[in-house]
Order: sequence, then C-alpha cells, then structure tokens
Amino acid sequence: MKQFKTLLFAAALFIGATSFTNAQTKVAHVDTQKLVASMPAMKAAQSEMEKMGKTFEADIQEMVKEYQAKAKLYEAEAATKTNEQNQSRGEELQGMQQSIRQYQADAQTQLQKKEFDLLKPITEKAKAAILKVGTAQGFNYVLDSSESSGVIMASGKDLLSDVQKELGF
Repeated sequence: MKQFKTLLFAAALFIGATSFTNAQTKVAHVDTQKLVASMPAMKAAQSEMEKMGKTFEADIQEMVKEYQAKAKLYEAEAATKTNEQNQSRGEELQGMQQSIRQYQADAQTQLQKKEFDLLKPITEKAKAAILKVGTAQGFNYVLDSSESSGVIMASGKDLLSDVQKELGF
C-alpha cells in the first residue's frame, strides 16, 4: 500500500511537471524603433517635418535680420535723438526680441504637435501589425526590444521581418 501511494505521488508529480511545461508562455520580441524607422510612411513624415522646420527657421532668421538692422540704425542715430526717443526705440527693440522668442516657442510647439499627428497613425499601424503577427504565430507576449525599452536580453523569436512582411515592405 505504501508503494502504491508513492507510485501515485510520483505519477501526480510527473503529470504536473509535463502540464507545466506545456503551459509555458511563448514570448517573442520586435525592435519597434527599427520597425517604425523602416516604414515608408515614416520617411514621408520626416520629410514633411524637415520642410516645416526649415520654413520656421527661415522666418526666424528674417525676424533676426530685421531686428539687427533696426538696432544698428537706432545705435547710429542715438546721438542725434532725444532721451525719450532713444528710450522709445529701446522699448521697441525689446518688443521685437520678445516677439522673436515667442515665435520660436510657438514654432517649437507647432512642430511637436505636427510630429505627434504624423507619428500616431504610423505607430498605430505598426502596433496592429505586431499584434496580428504575434497572435497568428501563437505568442502570448511580444516585447519591445528597442534600445532603452527595458529588455536586457531578447533571445526569443524576432518578429521584425514577419511584421515588415505584414506591412508590405
């Protein structure tokens, strides 16, 4: 009887161990930064961002040139103007400086908003493709193996090429 209990206990351990190994989760990884960077839509978004940035930069350079020209003129004429006129001119130059700083801040805000608006559909498309490929291949978890994503080691299945195929490139 004691041997029967031992045999039954051993059989239960064996069954438990085999079911545990069958129940292990499947994990894969994909470098989402590399994926998004390789998407054709990302190249178009970067081009649009560069174009917008150059436009803002040209506007700011024009404002700075205007400010410098006016400051040079006011400095040259300062000796022939009254203190009140020079003070008024100084306030005007300060106002121009403030306008330039405000325009720079507004431009930065607009660039960040545009970047968010352009990148959101791209990242959503990448995420949907990752979910589709991961589910189709039976993975329980797909980790982001991008640099600084928190994954120290990624030795499981890399889904990058499969997701790129899903996206059509």
